[in-house]
Amino acid sequence: MPTAAQPKVALLIESSNAYARGILRGVEDYIRARGPWSVYLAEHGRGDRPPSWLANWKGDGIIARIENRAIARALGRMKVPIVDVSAARLLSGVPWVETDDTAIAEAAAQHFFERGFQHFAFCGDARFNWSQWREARFAEFVRARGYACASFAQKARDVADDAAMDELARWIERLPKPVAIFACYDARGQQVLDACRRAGVSVPEQVAVLGVDNDEILCDLSPPPLSSVIPNARKAGWVAAELLAGMMAGARTIEQAHLIPPVGIATRQSTDIAAVADPHVAMAAGYIRENACRGIGVQDVVRVIPLARRLLERRFRAALGRTLREEITRVQIQRVKRLLTETELPLAEIAGRTGFRHVEYLTVVFKRETGQPPSVFRSEQRPGRIGR
Repeated sequence: MPTAAQPKVALLIESSNAYARGILRGVEDYIRARGPWSVYLAEHGRGDRPPSWLANWKGDGIIARIENRAIARALGRMKVPIVDVSAARLLSGVPWVETDDTAIAEAAAQHFFERGFQHFAFCGDARFNWSQWREARFAEFVRARGYACASFAQKARDVADDAAMDELARWIERLPKPVAIFACYDARGQQVLDACRRAGVSVPEQVAVLGVDNDEILCDLSPPPLSSVIPNARKAGWVAAELLAGMMAGARTIEQAHLIPPVGIATRQSTDIAAVADPHVAMAAGYIRENACRGIGVQDVVRVIPLARRLLERRFRAALGRTLREEITRVQIQRVKRLLTETELPLAEIAGRTGFRHVEYLTVVFKRETGQPPSVFRSEQRPGRIGR
């Protein structure tokens, strides 16, 4: 039985997708570290109408994904603190916690820039403002590099039906190749891959596809496996719980956005290519992506590419804007970031898994590249987890 010291909290968050499950994990992290809470989590789908129990529920606070106006109206009548973890922003006067769509778009654009693409497109869903935000920011980053960005978005019609898929396939056929397509989320990315098969377009050689959410089951089942931006849903859940705890303790409610940047990108086959005309540079970039975390050096790359070192270095920098050594380090640091965020592995093991011979050297390089030591990065990405 809950005690008087245990707040009663309802979670109106679905468990049907990876992002929402990550939020629930983050709430769990907070409760384990700062609780206890008495939590009510009933079966709930994204976009569902208000559950019948809500009208008579007697509790202390609610964390909800407010995805439709019926839910917003029902929660607006509640006399308890509420934190919204949806981007729809349908209930005024409450704080909301969501992904940083500008940071997501920037990560996507940088992922494609690093692979040398010069043609870009966005495939979205016009029903959702977060899709529109991602599209606008992605196009801005692309235009800032001097490139154009095509776009495709459908509304109020199932993009997975045959007519809609044919329309999507025709759009892809018309795009200049090779092209990098940023899909607003993984389900749309999977549909882009399906449309590529309909159009007879090869992935990733002609079209590289990147989604958002890193839903591992969905991404790995896609043929080929789908690369995806990794949101920090777990941190979003922690921040939402922390906000609610403060509000239940008497802190003033402020309608304010709390935007959580992504962890990085899970690179799978759908973007695992360097879109550069120089085949030697593409070969070198691919070799580095596959082997950087094995502790290779520049000389290892040179040995597998049939070019003189000086000539390869010059062509690589001209195509990608980085030296071979800088590319090796970049791939290593991206992997370190993922392990710091997604696992509890000690730093010594992370060093071994990412090609650094010593923890001390990893720490020096990580701080040089990111501006903070690994321990600080980990604590910021996964608050409350370190040391437990």
